[in-house]
Amino acid sequence: MDIRTRRIYQEPSRSDGLRVLVDRLWPRGVSKEDAALDAWLKSLAPSDELRKWFHEHPDEWSQFCARYHDELDQQDEVVDDLLERIGEGRATLLYASRDSEHNNAVALQSYLQHRQSD
Repeated sequence: MDIRTRRIYQEPSRSDGLRVLVDRLWPRGVSKEDAALDAWLKSLAPSDELRKWFHEHPDEWSQFCARYHDELDQQDEVVDDLLERIGEGRATLLYASRDSEHNNAVALQSYLQHRQSD
């Protein structure tokens, strides 16, 4: 299993594998055709409450991850379905944030990799 992250505003690549948007809101200025998505899993995005909290507390990355992972623990069916779709292949989790190191796709990538290894 190879899970990558990528900003949705970047040009799609053949090497992306399964392309999954993991933001709750559709990214501004991106058409659905240009996004070249295989799935948009809004339910795997952080809750509005957590998203707003992180926007107000950007220095609390580790706490954001812990709280987000707790939310993901409540989404077993969707998480398992995504892991099954990825299988032994590659997936790219797409996000709109300008911060490439501190966003929900990076936190989800970590969660999925840990979950797969269990």
